[in-house]
Amino acid sequence: MDFLARLLGRESPGSKNVAKERLRLVLIHDRADISPQLLQLLKNEIVEVISKYMEIDDKGLEVSLEHVDKQVALVANIPIRKMKRAANI
Repeated sequence: MDFLARLLGRESPGSKNVAKERLRLVLIHDRADISPQLLQLLKNEIVEVISKYMEIDDKGLEVSLEHVDKQVALVANIPIRKMKRAANI
């Protein structure tokens, strides 16, 4: 049924929103002149540093660039499971 809907041009509204979000991210990356590889490196290093002090949920981790007031902002949503004890640091 999904195949037929796509064939007839009746895509779900969710796929439209996903495509718009991807395009928005591509435009922000272009304007910020940051490659996806560099963004991934930043994400990895942020996770590495924060993981020294906190136990984080890697599955819920989101790092992105957003356009805010004519500036580009690095936005990180990092779910924290718990703080590590001082002895573990």
